Order: sequence, then C-alpha cells, then structure tokens
Amino acid sequence: MNRVTLLFASLLCVLPAFAQADWGGCKDHPLFPTRMPGYSIRDCKTEEFGRYEFWTANARTTLPAEGKFTFIKYGIVKGQQEPSAVAIVRNYENAILKAGGKILHSVPTWWVNGKITKDGQEVWVQAERGNGAIWLRIVEKKAMEQFIQADAAAMGGDLKTTGHVAVYGIYFDTNKSEVKPDSKPALEEIAKLLKQTPGLKLRVVGHTDGTGSLDANMKLSQARGEAVAQALVSQHGVAASRLKGYGVGPLAPVASNATEEGRGKNRRVELVQE
Repeated sequence: MNRVTLLFASLLCVLPAFAQADWGGCKDHPLFPTRMPGYSIRDCKTEEFGRYEFWTANARTTLPAEGKFTFIKYGIVKGQQEPSAVAIVRNYENAILKAGGKILHSVPTWWVNGKITKDGQEVWVQAERGNGAIWLRIVEKKAMEQFIQADAAAMGGDLKTTGHVAVYGIYFDTNKSEVKPDSKPALEEIAKLLKQTPGLKLRVVGHTDGTGSLDANMKLSQARGEAVAQALVSQHGVAASRLKGYGVGPLAPVASNATEEGRGKNRRVELVQE
C-alpha cells in the first residue's frame, strides 16, 4: 500500500462504514475503505490499465485520465433511508480536500470529481449520485506497461527515416544501470537488426526523466547507455566496435515530466545511427 492509499484510508472517516452483503468479488476501494450508510456494492470492475473521461462543467469537454481504473456501483439497501445528493457529494468533496487534493468540478446535487497529487502520483476520483445508487470511478494515473515491442524491421525503418529510434523494452531498476533480464526480447531485436545490416554502427543513448539532480541523471543515463551496449556485446555477440554508449539525462524529453505518464515516456534508450 503506497503513501497515497494510506493517506486516503486514514482520512475517509467522513464516510461512515455500513456492513452489507456485497456483490461477489467486489469490495470498497482502498482509497475509500468506508462508504455512505445504507448501501451495498451492486457491481464493480478493475482494469490494470484503463481510461476514463472525467466530466467538466462544460458538457462538451472532458478530462481524460489513464492508469489503473476502478469502477464501483453502490445501491441503496431496501428499507434504508437514502442520503440526499448534496450529502453524498459533500462527503466525497471533504474526503478529497482533507487528503490534500483539489476539487476539479462539482454539481452539488449530482456529482463531483477531483484529484490528489502525492509524491508524483496523481489519483483522479469521480463520485456520481443517481436514484438509489452511487457510481464511483477512480483512476490511479500511470504509464502503460509496454508489452508489444518494435521489431528489427520497424527499428531499421525509423533509423532510415529519422536517424534514430526509441526503444521502450529495455528495463532498469530505479537509479540503477544494470540491464534487467526482461529486456532480452528488445535486445534480441537490436542484435537482429545489426546482423541484418552489417555496416550499421549505433550510438546507444540513455535518457532519464527529470526526477533528481541533473548531474546524477547525466551519470545514470551514460551508465545505462554503456550497459546496453555491453549487454549486446556480451550476450548477443555484437562487435564492440559497432556500439558506443552515451547519456543525455533529461535533456531531450519527448513528454512533460509533470506527470508519471510523461516521465515514463522520457525514460528510454534511443539508438542513433552514426
């Protein structure tokens, strides 16, 4: 459980607990471990990577957010007194504000959404009140884990067209330069590209996000570029004379470092044709 989860869990005492039989497999989200009284969970869905278009005051525009998506539908239990829409909206408003978040948009008789940012992680929340129901949607923003990697042919095409190609299938632990074992598929495609193009020489350039000091990131990116070059030589039989490791730290971003999604895109290795 991360610090954001713990913070929400400790502050949501404004939503009193009410034990009811819930739909099989469904439970309260860790960010909102208690609920409005008189409700049980009627439906739920969790996606490790999903998208939701959060509402705005302008019905024609939305605020999209991507990351771990959770949907929970609460229904009023037969015979229980349904709280007013204002009471429901104000409860969620107060929970978000007390957690250090901010309200994005609110219609007191219908719905509210907001976000909290803590340690670089954004959590977006929208609660909507209907007749006898509450719909809760949460997006814990994060970059998508990339499973489909560019193959040798695609890399070669980008090199021919632009002179460089970003490779996102090479992994490192935070603040480390050792190439992780699950980088093997991407390394194999780079080696395949070099084998298919005997005259090709590459600069292997490490990139970081903007977190931390510039000097530290410059050194880290250099070490990562060199580590990838070395892995290609030692593990895949590429001649050392065809590769040279470099690092430019956060100096060539492809997205904003203000969000985790952007930082994820900036953490990459690029191949640059000599």
